[in-house]
Formats: sequence, structure tokens, C-alpha cells
Amino acid sequence: MTTTLTDSREKLSALTDQFVAAFNRQDIDAVMSFFAENAVYRDAYGKSHEGLAAIRKAFEPVLNGKLGKINFAGEDRFIDAEAGKVMDSWVLHMHMGEGADKEASMTGLDLLSFEKDKLVRKTTYRRG
Repeated sequence: MTTTLTDSREKLSALTDQFVAAFNRQDIDAVMSFFAENAVYRDAYGKSHEGLAAIRKAFEPVLNGKLGKINFAGEDRFIDAEAGKVMDSWVLHMHMGEGADKEASMTGLDLLSFEKDKLVRKTTYRRG
């Protein structure tokens, strides 16, 4: 059976949905399961984290609860199925306790590069 661009696009969108859902559950093991061994994560400050151990260490402050309960709400998604790339824009909501002064949000986007169902590169840009 031949895979069409529509099939590839749907598969990349589903992988991205699952990846974001793992972040929203704050499940670091599930998040890390999406990355290839030699993956690179470039954070919003321009720092590169190469390999699984470095990527896990970079994500721990976001996923370990120090920012409270987090939720990435998707805005727009563009998929280049031929290249295996997804651009996913989002609003990150952080709930650090009761009251408006304990909540914050920021906008950003991720550029995700997949090879054989694994992330090989994640680049994050944020504002706010």
C-alpha cells in the first residue's frame, strides 16, 4: 500500500497531538519516548540540548511541577509532510495556585522534525 501525502500529514498531526498531550500530562517519560537517540532540542533561549539525557534535563523544570500545572493549547499547525516537519503554535497556560496572580501564559511555537515517527529536532520560539 502506498502512503499518500494526506496519510503522512495525518500521521504527523496525530504524532504531534500525542506529543503535546504528554506535555500536558507532565509525563516526562512519555515526552521522551517521542525523541530519537540523537535528537536535538533548541530551547527558546537558543541553547541546544543534544541527546536524550540533555533533553530530559532541559524539560524537567517544565514537567516536574515547578511551574505548576501547565497546558499547551494549540493555535495553528502547518505540516510539510514531504519533509516530515510540523510548525505548531500554542499558548502555554501555567497555573501555580489559586488566584489570578498565580496564573501566567505565554505564546510560542515549536518547529518539529520527524524521521521514522521519532523527533530528531525540536526548536522552540516563545513570546511573553
